[in-house]
Amino acid sequence: MVPPKGHASTLLRKDQLEVSLREEKKLIEDGRLKEDNPLDISEGFQKLCEACRRGDLKLCQEIITAGVNINARDQFDYSPLILLSNANTCANVIANRSFTKASLCGHYEVVQLLLESGALCERDTFQGERCLYNALNKRIRNLLLSYDYSKSTDPLQPFAAHITSLLTKDEPKTSDIVVITGSETFHLHKFVLSARSPYFRKKLSAAPETTSWKVPPAIPPQAFGIAMRYVYLGEIPTELGGGLGTGFSEDDILKGIEKISQKLEIQSLWTAVLESDDRRLSRQRRTEEVEKGRGQLEAWFTANVIKHKVLVDTDKADEVKWDSNNGIFADVLLRADEPIQDVSDDDDDDDSPPPTAAAPSDRSNNNNIPIGPTALSCRSSSPSPSPSDTRPSLKSTLFPTHRAMLLRSEFFLTMFSSAFREAQRTPHLQIIPIDCSPRVLEAVLAFLYTEKADFGLDIAIDVLFAADLLLIERLKQKTAVIISSLGNGTMRPASDVEIVGSTNRAAQNPPEATHQEQSGDQEDPNPLDIYTTIRAAWHLRVPRLEAFGARHLAYRLERHIHTTAFAELIRESAARLRQRQETDSIELLDDVRYYLSERFRLRFEEAGLGGLMDEGGGREGEGEGEGEGGEEGEGTVGGEEGEMKGAIRTLDGELAGDEFAGDAINYQILLGKIDDLLEKLKLDA
Repeated sequence: MVPPKGHASTLLRKDQLEVSLREEKKLIEDGRLKEDNPLDISEGFQKLCEACRRGDLKLCQEIITAGVNINARDQFDYSPLILLSNANTCANVIANRSFTKASLCGHYEVVQLLLESGALCERDTFQGERCLYNALNKRIRNLLLSYDYSKSTDPLQPFAAHITSLLTKDEPKTSDIVVITGSETFHLHKFVLSARSPYFRKKLSAAPETTSWKVPPAIPPQAFGIAMRYVYLGEIPTELGGGLGTGFSEDDILKGIEKISQKLEIQSLWTAVLESDDRRLSRQRRTEEVEKGRGQLEAWFTANVIKHKVLVDTDKADEVKWDSNNGIFADVLLRADEPIQDVSDDDDDDDSPPPTAAAPSDRSNNNNIPIGPTALSCRSSSPSPSPSDTRPSLKSTLFPTHRAMLLRSEFFLTMFSSAFREAQRTPHLQIIPIDCSPRVLEAVLAFLYTEKADFGLDIAIDVLFAADLLLIERLKQKTAVIISSLGNGTMRPASDVEIVGSTNRAAQNPPEATHQEQSGDQEDPNPLDIYTTIRAAWHLRVPRLEAFGARHLAYRLERHIHTTAFAELIRESAARLRQRQETDSIELLDDVRYYLSERFRLRFEEAGLGGLMDEGGGREGEGEGEGEGGEEGEGTVGGEEGEMKGAIRTLDGELAGDEFAGDAINYQILLGKIDDLLEKLKLDA
């Protein structure tokens, strides 16, 4: 709420506050002002709330990607962030809605995902203070406090800041049209103007070769500058720039803004200027305009860059000639080659190493950056194929792109700022090979043009490597979020405790059958390879993925502990220390032990049984049958039909008296199996 002008430093009287609230309510009813936390009773939002209560990280990521408003509230006045932050909230909701497990609220990873996706937790607001005051623990509270206003409410700020910076970026040169207005000259970009202004879209579509445009004399340069800043997703200045020495008054500039907004067919510009005095309306208007601008650039990217990509034979890719004066204003071609295994499936069983070759002859100049796979030209240096060779030719995809957007990558920024061949302007577009598949390159370009990272787990690791290659740190972070979210699921243990007499699959199979299953393929339908993920995290130094991999293994350790792949991964983790000493631990095993403790201890702490796990529980029916289960001792040792209903079967096939005792025993069993594995590998950790 904004105090009246002249009273910015004073408190509002009660009557002033009532007037302000009444005006705010009227603006909301008229549709001019949006609530920060609007009521949402849609099915998608209800699914999001339910996923937050359960801690279903994968489902939360999918729903957020679908576009559900994560700052809305349900009919009980709870937002997803409030539901996640404290357990008492869940308990109250459960009392009204018959949900089953109040203890599942307080999920740190899901809170982090919501905040990274733009969830609001602003201090000195009702909903923000509710999140902070009721935070389940200090860890969640500190996480909420670490997300300040600008970071949590404007996730598109880096994207908008880059577009705005193009107005003042002199090197490397990316502009392709000059606009002259009185005493000032603006170096602009045709694709931005075409995407954001219907007037320029029609004008440049009819005459794409246009290199200059003159603004009508009646429009002051300051007015056109404000209009261009708005087109380039910048903020409208509070001071319009008129006055003595400028040759124009503020009224002249306002009239000029009105005229240019009508000429360029951007009516929202004039509305934004009129509402710039109201801080909340101005903030809301800017958020909407940045989102709208992102949508316009996304539509332009799809209708031009993706639509005009070219599929050619790899050996002919470098022969493609694309005129620099083209209708989509592209100034560079990016080339991605199909992986060899995708086009030669008949060679999948061939154990021979892949062929290697020298770099192509046309790239032998010393004045260029050696990028892309050098094996792409291997077929050109080999003898002519025999008539029996029926393998299809390799394919490459060429994407027409714009240097102005590629500059978001430090790799391309360095390339285009240098004297290398790729930075030179030529009559035909330069072709730059990128060492990734076309699908991966398309995902990378979609992020650079739209700030969207919307792809599946099947290419997520490849996108992660491509982001690291091209030095796009933000895409690297978003990819890590996608992998750790979609690959996470609900973090349900691979083999839940087994109740005697149950009909679930785990209870019907012996423990050894579970151990023989590999990396959870039958449990998790997603294509995530956890071993590849952990190795990628090590290679690319992504701590979030390292922690995710260790937690993923800990919550499914029953499936992995007996596999050769897991043993090899432990060996690799131990070998990461160059000069290993006897006192050195194994980092991956330390993390697995930590998350294994978290997996079981959380349940005990919630039930007030924190010491049970360390005590090892105690197996009912062993020895003389002491304790609560002593009278059933004889019936529980051999797994007879007479064993009691509701008993819990542990991982080694024995019986425990209740679920907590079973978990305590399972915890000790898994720790023992880790020790056995270390002894087998002759490692000391």
